[in-house]
Amino acid sequence: MTVATEGVVCLESRGQRSRAPEHWGQAHRLVETRDLDRATWLSIRRGGIGASEAAAVIGMHPYSSPLEVWLDKSGRQVEQSAESVDPQNPAWWGQLLEPTVADAYAQVTGRKVRRVNAILQHPEHPWMLCNLDREVVGDPDIQILEIKTTGVMEARRWRNGVPQHVQLQVQHQLAVTGQRAADVAVLIGGQNLEIHRIERDEDVIERLIALEQAFWSCVEADTPPRPDGSESSAQALRELYQESHTGTVVDFQEDAELGRSFAQLQRVREEIAERRRREDVLKQSIQAAMGEAEKAIFPTGTVTWKQSAPSNRVDTKALEADYPELVARYKQQVPGSRRFTIRD
Repeated sequence: MTVATEGVVCLESRGQRSRAPEHWGQAHRLVETRDLDRATWLSIRRGGIGASEAAAVIGMHPYSSPLEVWLDKSGRQVEQSAESVDPQNPAWWGQLLEPTVADAYAQVTGRKVRRVNAILQHPEHPWMLCNLDREVVGDPDIQILEIKTTGVMEARRWRNGVPQHVQLQVQHQLAVTGQRAADVAVLIGGQNLEIHRIERDEDVIERLIALEQAFWSCVEADTPPRPDGSESSAQALRELYQESHTGTVVDFQEDAELGRSFAQLQRVREEIAERRRREDVLKQSIQAAMGEAEKAIFPTGTVTWKQSAPSNRVDTKALEADYPELVARYKQQVPGSRRFTIRD
């Protein structure tokens, strides 16, 4: 019996699998992922830019930055452990619910979907890679299905349609595969399925390829991209430069560009301090007017001023004074962190 599955023909009667096709759309099937171990998958992934990284490498992802992705591609980021069961992790839920959302999409639309089971590679830009959640079979208008799950807190990003970073992810997929269109099926809050169509946009793809190429040049040159001010960049810098060498000093007095940056930083800090003082004055004037009231209503919004519930805290100083040997058994040394301190 011969069964066609995800572009791979399985010869079930003989217990053998024939050679997979070399392409999916215009893309090369770089490697089959059905039996790929995690270490190999991570190694291949570091050799290019995946679709989910497209928005990050051009500075348009809400939670990731070019510097963070560069840290991973250059082999400097600590390798993440294999995914485990974690009901508090949205990514775990996304992986768990992916087949369910795919089935729901098929039922709602009447379209057939199936896995591709391969890392795909752009025929002209080998650093452009992608994994597809599903391919849509037998419909000339749509070829790719991207699956998302989101909680109620993140649902706000979908109020006006597909978030920009997801749109860029899909355009990257369309660029790699040469396909015309994709559907994005998102399950919101576990019970609301939305389906959005994204058509191929040649202008966006052209610009995206140019920006991704610029980022990949940084990887090839082993030169970090500029930080972008995000928390992701801050974390990447902390990981990249974890320790300082006691007594070392760098002299930037002759560096005009860095000198301007430092002077501007000083001015910005002064402006922030002044705004914070102004904020405190306004806040305190409202508190004084509220008195013992818990809530105040204004034409543009509301404010609450409530007393928090009482809490119990351990007096660690007294505990250590009374039971020093016991406390010593549970003390742990915590690595120090670098502090960025400005002095005029």
